[in-house]
Amino acid sequence: MVEQRKHEDPVAGVAAAVDGVAGGLLAVWDAARQRTTGQLSTSQLRALIVVQDHAGINLRGLAKRLGMLLSSASRLCDRLVAAGLLEREPGRVDRREIALHLTPAGEDLLGELRDDRQDQLAEVLRGMSVTGRQALLRGLSEFDAVAQTRSSGAPAPLHPRAVPDTRTTSAPTIRSA
Repeated sequence: MVEQRKHEDPVAGVAAAVDGVAGGLLAVWDAARQRTTGQLSTSQLRALIVVQDHAGINLRGLAKRLGMLLSSASRLCDRLVAAGLLEREPGRVDRREIALHLTPAGEDLLGELRDDRQDQLAEVLRGMSVTGRQALLRGLSEFDAVAQTRSSGAPAPLHPRAVPDTRTTSAPTIRSA
C-alpha cells in the first residue's frame, strides 16, 4: 500500500529520496554535537537553542516549544541551571513569571557548537561543485521557509520571497526572488 502511494505521488518519492540522503548532513551535525555538547541530552540542547532564540521565554512557552509537560520542562531547566548554562529570573512585567536566559557559559557552548558544525560542513562542501553547493543552499533555504511557515501555522508560500544569493564566496546575502 505504501509503495502504491509512492508511485501515485511524485512528492512522496522525493521525500523518500531526501530521507535517504539526509544521513550525511545529520551525521555531520551529530558529530559536532557530540564533540561540543557530549554531556548534554538532545532535550537539554534543544532547550538551550529555544532559549537562545527566544530570550526571556517563560517555562510554559519552553515546554510548549519542546512538546513536553510543564513539570518535565521544569526539571530539564533545573539540570541546566545546575550545570551553569541557564538562569532563571523573575519576569520584568509579571514578577511571578520566570524568564529563562542563557548564561555566558551557555552562550559560549552554543557558539562552539555552531562553529564546529560550520567547520565540518565547510569541509564537506569543499568537495562539492559550486553548482552543487548553490543548488543545495537554494533547496534547503526553500525547505526551511516552508517548514517555518508550517510550524507557525501560517499558510506555506508556493515560492519563498527570499532566496540566498550564493554567487559570492563570503556569507550568502539575501536577495528577492
